[in-house]
Amino acid sequence: MSDDPETARQIEELVADDRPLLVLDVDDVLLEFIRPFPNFLKARGYDLTLASFRLTGNIAETASGRLIEQPEVTALLGDFFDAQADWQCITEGAAEALAGLGDRAEIILLTAMPHRHRAVRRAHLDALGMNYPLLTTEMAKGPAVAKLRGKANRPVVFVDDQPRNLASVRESVADAELIHLMADTSLRAFLPPVPDDVAVVQDWHEAAPKIAVALGL
Repeated sequence: MSDDPETARQIEELVADDRPLLVLDVDDVLLEFIRPFPNFLKARGYDLTLASFRLTGNIAETASGRLIEQPEVTALLGDFFDAQADWQCITEGAAEALAGLGDRAEIILLTAMPHRHRAVRRAHLDALGMNYPLLTTEMAKGPAVAKLRGKANRPVVFVDDQPRNLASVRESVADAELIHLMADTSLRAFLPPVPDDVAVVQDWHEAAPKIAVALGL
């Protein structure tokens, strides 16, 4: 069962499915994040310096140069997600890749964001034609993926841009195929090397055939 009770509740609402399972992160996997977020900040009077793989410590007030603290970063992220339809577009190649899987796989979107933003994200994804089931979680993703898989020993592929999420899924679903995909690879240099059992891809054009093979499609 998911460690996040609300995520577990959302999973319980899904229709039972025994097709191969593809679980996707949203930010910087399905929707652009790193590219539009600096533009959002600039419109609010802030600058983002991509000097490390974190937001806190890298966002400063444009006028004063003051680095803002974690509560201010959290508030700005909340504002961004509220206005995401104005800023976030589909990652290049994602829509075509998912359409190519047709109805042969169960596709679930699992996004790490406060649950209160779920309805806004749902509406935005629907407007973009991405009407796959959407789950939000405020805790580790591994237990959620394990619950999504269920008791059937079906193939599982998990795609995410965050190494900690990939590690969490490996702990909970030992035989899952893990894929590290970043819509914007400019921050990859700040990340530690991913484990050898994680497939690192540059874009959706490279990811799509790997997903199809791993799911037995």
